[in-house]
Amino acid sequence: MFTQKFLVALLLAASLVSASVLRFGLDKRIKKRAPGDVITKCTVNNTVALTFDDGPYIWLNEIVDTLNAANAKGTFFFNGDNFGCIYDEAMTARVKYAYDHGHQMASHTWRHLHLNSLNEHQLHVEMWAVEEAIYRITGVYVAFTRPPFGEYNALVQQVAAARGQTLANWDFDSRDAAGASMAQTLGAYTSLIGSRPPTILTLNH
Repeated sequence: MFTQKFLVALLLAASLVSASVLRFGLDKRIKKRAPGDVITKCTVNNTVALTFDDGPYIWLNEIVDTLNAANAKGTFFFNGDNFGCIYDEAMTARVKYAYDHGHQMASHTWRHLHLNSLNEHQLHVEMWAVEEAIYRITGVYVAFTRPPFGEYNALVQQVAAARGQTLANWDFDSRDAAGASMAQTLGAYTSLIGSRPPTILTLNH
């Protein structure tokens, strides 16, 4: 997580669920829809999107403060039960802190499972549970879901569309979750910035 803080500074400087679909926030009248959209890059030139997965975690407030000090905002893709339950008092407070300070809330599903291995019912559970948690904490429903490991198939897209969700991946992985050292990650970011891409959509943990 020290890597997270460092990279943010660098970029700135440069309950069993019922089988009823009603429990998933869906009306029974909703029919199957076409596959949902998948975003892999920013759509506005000269834009950098700073995104963070797998939280809320103990460094969230510090990252929020660092971003706000630079008049920047991040997108936080939260799990419901990964490094702890989002309903734990400390976790809930962190989510609310990020939201109250103007940052974007998004879903990373409830348990960070491989979505390609789940059936339709299981996918709705994974998405609904964290959507509901974020709503209960912040009063808003999320519009974006990042599939764990970046994995999705046609069924995942279909369920996301039924839930009004856009899937959001990335075009630059900091590799911090894979164990990249600070020097390695710094080198990757330095090379990226040096290449002057029109947009950057980062993945950080």
